[in-house]
Amino acid sequence: MKILNTLIFFIFVSIALIGITGSAGCANIIPPTGGPKDTIPPVLVSAVPKNGTLHFTGKLITLTFDEYVEVKDKEKNLVINPTPKSSPTVEFKLKNVTIKLRDTLQPNTTYTFNFGNAIRDENEGNVIKNFTYVFSTGSYIDSLELSGRVLIAVTGKADSTLIVMLHRNQDDSAVAKERPRYVTTVDTSGYFTFHHLEAGTYRVYALKDEGGSKLYTSKSQLFAFADSPVVVNQNTAPVSMYAYEEEIEKKSTKKNNNNSENKKPSEKDKRLVLQTNISANELDFLDTLDMQFATPLKNFDSTKLRLTDDLYKDISYKVVRDTTNKKFTIFFSKELDTKYHIIADKEFAEDSFGRKLLKIDTISFHTKRESQYGEVHLRFRNLDLSKNPVLQFVQSDVVKFSYRFINKEFKEKLFKPGEYDLRILYDDNKNGIWDPGSFFGRHKQPEKVLYIKINKPKHKLDIKANWDNDTDFTL
Repeated sequence: MKILNTLIFFIFVSIALIGITGSAGCANIIPPTGGPKDTIPPVLVSAVPKNGTLHFTGKLITLTFDEYVEVKDKEKNLVINPTPKSSPTVEFKLKNVTIKLRDTLQPNTTYTFNFGNAIRDENEGNVIKNFTYVFSTGSYIDSLELSGRVLIAVTGKADSTLIVMLHRNQDDSAVAKERPRYVTTVDTSGYFTFHHLEAGTYRVYALKDEGGSKLYTSKSQLFAFADSPVVVNQNTAPVSMYAYEEEIEKKSTKKNNNNSENKKPSEKDKRLVLQTNISANELDFLDTLDMQFATPLKNFDSTKLRLTDDLYKDISYKVVRDTTNKKFTIFFSKELDTKYHIIADKEFAEDSFGRKLLKIDTISFHTKRESQYGEVHLRFRNLDLSKNPVLQFVQSDVVKFSYRFINKEFKEKLFKPGEYDLRILYDDNKNGIWDPGSFFGRHKQPEKVLYIKINKPKHKLDIKANWDNDTDFTL
């Protein structure tokens, strides 16, 4: 009986312990996390023929990686040197990338296949940056290099969509008619490097190759050229180039028969509409007073247009019309924080359809206050005045204000508040504006612009109203 009671007690305790353990286990079940995210790009396991092969004679290359891979944007990323007449066929499957050559290989030549950002793993998209496969049809691999930088001449900034080209043919026409011997890309800062070059003398060019032809075919194409041929050897200095558009592309516009300039006004639209650059009854003190019309004016009688002060005392002014006869600029001696009136007689203007004002029109406005502008004082400690520098204040790639340096500083009591890019134009011909280059025949380089990178958010100069904006720069 004692043995039976002991057995029952043992069974009861065991069941209780199992229940407790089971309950605790159920309360703490955690699903598997799957481990850390894969951030490692694929690794080349083998290449057939091996990377760096000499006396290469084959037509097929197989690259095997340690995980499943894919090749994306081959046309954009893959750079082959020397440039082939027929691009190879590149395919991928599972862990393999295959290259089927279609060109006849040149003797004693080093070939490079730079995949840029094309090869990546299939699951996470981790990229093998600038993976390069090299072989030679001769007895050695060429090892010479050429580096440099390309900037956009008018902005002083880089453009990573440009390509750099090397031509063996020294004639100017080669850049427009022949494919280059070597090609490479630039990085986001405009730098480039050619690897595995053959010794020799080359002409160096850069361009925006939107069509894929690698030819300079239009004056509206971004283009750059080195001043003289470059001899590639063990001690070749870096090359600097400045890209420009010789002519800005003009988009053709078809005449629209429904355009308001050609369409006869309706009975309800017989009033001449006058617009100005006055906003909320306020004129920027630093601006001129502009009058704009939808259609060209046939007649403009300045004697029937009055400009007065707040007491309606006449103020003398001068009117300048633009070539379209639609914009008229009024110049007069104005004061800060002062009220003015424009009084336009209904006969003062008439457009080509005979439209006039229906009655005398009065537009009242006042100029801005001094406190609505910022005071600017900028000093450029190592500025080279012999290069005819011009300071440019730029917004959205448009030069809003420019100043020719007299000394190494700029000071202005009244300046429009806002965020500005700062540039310095080296104005070779002293005309105050940037001038492009011209390659064929003249070999004239564009004027250069230095972009000033400001160590502030957005790298812009933030001019605040009612504030003394004082800054020193070291170029």
